[in-house]
Amino acid sequence: LMLKALGIEDLVHFDFMDPPPPETIMRALEQLYALGALNAQGELTKTGRRMAEFPLDPMMSKMLLGSETYGVSDEVCTICAMLSIGNQVFYRPKEKAVHADNARINFNRGAFGDHVSLLNVYNQWEETGESTQWCFENFIQVRSMKKARDVREQLLGLFERTEVEVKSNPSDTAAIRKSVTSGYFYHTALLQRSGNYRTLKKPTTVHIHPQAALARAQPPPRLVVYFELVRTAKDYIRTVSEIESEWLIEIAPHLYKAKDMEGVDSKKMPKAVGRSSAAGGGGGDLAGDGG
Repeated sequence: LMLKALGIEDLVHFDFMDPPPPETIMRALEQLYALGALNAQGELTKTGRRMAEFPLDPMMSKMLLGSETYGVSDEVCTICAMLSIGNQVFYRPKEKAVHADNARINFNRGAFGDHVSLLNVYNQWEETGESTQWCFENFIQVRSMKKARDVREQLLGLFERTEVEVKSNPSDTAAIRKSVTSGYFYHTALLQRSGNYRTLKKPTTVHIHPQAALARAQPPPRLVVYFELVRTAKDYIRTVSEIESEWLIEIAPHLYKAKDMEGVDSKKMPKAVGRSSAAGGGGGDLAGDGG
């Protein structure tokens, strides 16, 4: 995206000091096209030019620009700032692990996932006057919060330059999650019958990270968007939020068609939470609550 913004058109034959494989370049161009940063001829669009103004990953830039459409640019700016400080918001001392986990759960209430949970952390920190004591009580790293505040201020400055209108609606979590999806529609995963998740693009079996807000959600969300994939002994998706299948069709119709999404709302449910188990009376407690 930066090279395109600098006016370099032929990236495949560009004289890189350490050239990436051509298929990597093609994949990056394909992704920029999907994000609306390039047109069919591979030229930078107006959206692409605005995205290039932000010193962020193109997906995050698109999420910021998308947030204006959904009227939550202020909230999504905060989420971007919190994501950009890496996985350094919470700490979990061994001797107080239970307290730290409980403090973290409090931020997840009504959040539908980690993105809004991070927003809750920042807003509450701001409400306490950026209190160090509050950070200590909630097992939050105060240095990370200060860094997030600085990043947020920089991004708000870039909003003026790119003519993004600052709009706020903190209670509309659906609009916030839609904004996240508008940038990260490539990073989506669907619940399988096994209870694991499978990424929709380049199908891979993944698991929700144990520290994620949705890790122990019952019933588990059917469709999620995630910030990053972490490869350890298993493939974990980190910073995860629940989304609706129709959002993908609305946001990325070139990638997701209605027929691809037909199964999302009905089939491939784990037995414990599927309708069949409730209807058939084989789901224990679930049999009584009508699915």
